Amino acid sequence: MLPCADRKLITEDGDEYYGYAFGATEDKITELVFNTSPVGYQEIVSDPSYTDQTVVMAYPLIGNYGIAEDDFETRAPTIGALAVRDYNDTPSNFRSVKTLGELMREYNISGISGIDTRRLVRSIRDLGSRKVLMTGADTPLDEGLALINAYSLPHDAVARVSTAEVRRYKTDNPRYHVVAVDCGIKSNIIRSLNRRACDVTVVPWNVSPSEVEAFSPDGVVISNGPGDPTDVIPVIELVKAIRGRYPMFGICLGHQIISLAYGAKTYKLKFGHRGGNHPVRNLATGRIEITSQNHSYAADADSFKNTPLKVTHLNLLDKTVEGAECEADMVFSVQYHPESAPGPQDSAYLFDRFVNLMEAKKLAEKN
Repeated sequence: MLPCADRKLITEDGDEYYGYAFGATEDKITELVFNTSPVGYQEIVSDPSYTDQTVVMAYPLIGNYGIAEDDFETRAPTIGALAVRDYNDTPSNFRSVKTLGELMREYNISGISGIDTRRLVRSIRDLGSRKVLMTGADTPLDEGLALINAYSLPHDAVARVSTAEVRRYKTDNPRYHVVAVDCGIKSNIIRSLNRRACDVTVVPWNVSPSEVEAFSPDGVVISNGPGDPTDVIPVIELVKAIRGRYPMFGICLGHQIISLAYGAKTYKLKFGHRGGNHPVRNLATGRIEITSQNHSYAADADSFKNTPLKVTHLNLLDKTVEGAECEADMVFSVQYHPESAPGPQDSAYLFDRFVNLMEAKKLAEKN
């Protein structure tokens, strides 16, 4: 036990990690995952896909550049908790408006520092994601394990993070109108579309096909988000109802939802893919993209065989499906994050591809 430790993590298999509190101090039971990105902790903390998860940062120094107004992926973070090796509470950055700890206290996000994150990351790699309790250092192990065993991880995360009302993001001189189905959409997806002359209308996850039609969109985006894609039945049914009528682009959870809507299957990965350095091969070009990823689930490769979808991208580390398309329906999707916040910019061309599909459809309708 560390000297004067006031917090600890208890994993469901009985391991204990002692450390020091930062951010909020509420006890939390969540799913334990890790992220390998060396920068981008603000984007990670504010990514709705981390709802109900404790994220262990593999990079040791966190908090050193504070929090900037322009770098949020959502304005109301819903991450479960954060575990780090070294937390810096005196950031050096001219853009910083507050510390990471202040942001976490504001949104009741519990944090622990000082733990052996190398050991914990290896444990997640070897044993997989599992439930974890963040609690006071004096909580007895048997009491903590009883709380963990009695707790079931929720299945309503998308409903909790999605917008409750329609939101519009306009740009100067728009050429296209995109409806984005909010399953936990990241702000940089919207910014990426705005930069390409797209007005974006963000709609709730349970939007009906008739409501989408009423917006007369040029294209539809199915966004990223948290949790199991099989829990998001209304979005799966929406894709079934509107596919082939509009160009459609799915990102991360959106990729899984599109896969399910076309008859493929999904499964949970042992510990998921989270970081900014995942190599993916574009099967059409042979090009290798270094991608930003954050997901627990994947689409089963064998299940695509009897569907209209064609696999377009593969992960070079474990051969999981990273992209699919139905050319006849103007539908394509990727498992990774082309908006890359944080992460490399290799995959930004996918937004251009989506814009090109919308332009082609417009020209076809004119002729």
